[in-house]
Amino acid sequence: ALRLARPRRPGQGVLRARATITVNRPPREVYRFWRELENLPRFMYHLRTVRDLGGGRSYWVARAPGSREVTWHAEIVAEVPERLLAWRSLPGARVRNAGMVTFTPAPRGSGTEVTVELGFQPPFGRLGAAVAALFGEEPHQQVRDDLRRFKQRLETGEIVRSDGSPEGTMVRQQARQRAAQPMG
Repeated sequence: ALRLARPRRPGQGVLRARATITVNRPPREVYRFWRELENLPRFMYHLRTVRDLGGGRSYWVARAPGSREVTWHAEIVAEVPERLLAWRSLPGARVRNAGMVTFTPAPRGSGTEVTVELGFQPPFGRLGAAVAALFGEEPHQQVRDDLRRFKQRLETGEIVRSDGSPEGTMVRQQARQRAAQPMG
């Protein structure tokens, strides 16, 4: 199970998100791509970089609302090759978080079911969560969007976009949205 320690200050709730998608690739290939942590920003819109430091530790840089960045160190806490990968932020992280991704063979050999579970404590507690939601940074939608991009990356080798498709549900992107046209 995905767990974060109880918040130290009142009003700092843990936000959770969970999503599943089927990727038309075998579990070994899907797991291997995800396990190479530097691949994560290739489909996770809010990540700028992830650097594998070795020994199960990594350094993460993510976009935050208001054109800011947030960084943290994380460690892998459970790993079953081709089946499960779980991590958590290390003490001192500004955004405490934990996550788990499972890779299950899909029925009838139709690929791999990928399930992601995340839990995190946003900076500034409920106020931070409310501000993030206002800017279209809703965690459940982010995870679903990330998984759709992951599926595209593995199945087609690229993430399919047009100049009319917004990045997630960000309000400023939706305000500029217009009819899709081929990219020039």
